[in-house]
Amino acid sequence: MPQPERDRSNGGAMIVRVRSRDGLERVGVPDPNSATVGTLKNLIQSQLGVPVPSQTLSRDRNLLIAKSPVEVASLSDLTDPSMPLSALGISHGSFVFLSYEGLRTVPGPVGSATVTPAGSFGRKMTMDDLIARQMRVSRQENPHCESASFDRDAAHAFQLYVNETLAFAIKRGGFMYGRIGEGGAVEVDFIYEPPQVGTEDILTLLRDPEEEKLVDAIATGLGMRRVGFVFTQAVGREGKGEYTMSSREVIQAAELQAEGGIEEWVTAVVKLEVNEDGAADVHFEAFQLSDICVKLFKEGWFDTEAVDGDPKVSKMKKDVVVGTKDVREVDNDFFLVPVKISDHQVNRFL
Repeated sequence: MPQPERDRSNGGAMIVRVRSRDGLERVGVPDPNSATVGTLKNLIQSQLGVPVPSQTLSRDRNLLIAKSPVEVASLSDLTDPSMPLSALGISHGSFVFLSYEGLRTVPGPVGSATVTPAGSFGRKMTMDDLIARQMRVSRQENPHCESASFDRDAAHAFQLYVNETLAFAIKRGGFMYGRIGEGGAVEVDFIYEPPQVGTEDILTLLRDPEEEKLVDAIATGLGMRRVGFVFTQAVGREGKGEYTMSSREVIQAAELQAEGGIEEWVTAVVKLEVNEDGAADVHFEAFQLSDICVKLFKEGWFDTEAVDGDPKVSKMKKDVVVGTKDVREVDNDFFLVPVKISDHQVNRFL
């Protein structure tokens, strides 16, 4: 979890983010056009209380895990006090890494207790320590599910009702039941559609626990189990064509995957797409929500009240790290892990 950024700038025109063994702080630079490395060091001294002679600055994060004075010196690339910050690519919001000798007391927000940095106890906070306090979001390359195969009749029955009766005007969803084969290959043999209410953008499941227990029991008797969730996207959905899954859909899918309790859980999306001839084809896609997405949901990081707005991004309650940036909005595609899709035919006369 990231440390709160402590702003000592008093309204400065440019903010430089300074990360040290004590966490993340901000330094205000009043005149960025004329600011130099020397200016920044003096501002760190006045705003953060670290004397200039004790400072070692770098744009390289490895400075914080350097183990010897020689290594620290080799990583220091902000040594010329006359060098303009603009020439070094340091602008509003840039990160600078600070190593220093000695001890200091880091004041927290007004009214809070004083924060004692880790270094005060003789142990420097390493980069691993800093990363451990943050939630990092990155793409997951490989799914836990090798592939998802849909029974042709089950898939056809589901899309036929949505296409011919609902005309893809509202969302519709169902739980998928089937088997998990070797290597995590999922076979979907039937779809149970619980009571629900759908609009163009929202699918509300009116779940009946007793009915679901009955469906689970029937599936168990057939040697099957619940393996995923399928839903349709309406043709009039918000921002159609600009994203794969909306923030509402990501949150709902993450919740159901977390509930599913198996790592092979599959989420399928059914939608209409225009082909080269201008006709509309029904298209199936399969995904898993990434491990980090499910973890974020379980730990309450998603801002489930802030789902209105840009449907392409999910909003977080606290900063997460994407790449090298602290953000509170994450592109939904970061959470999606594509799964290979195919079909099969169940012999129902056996």
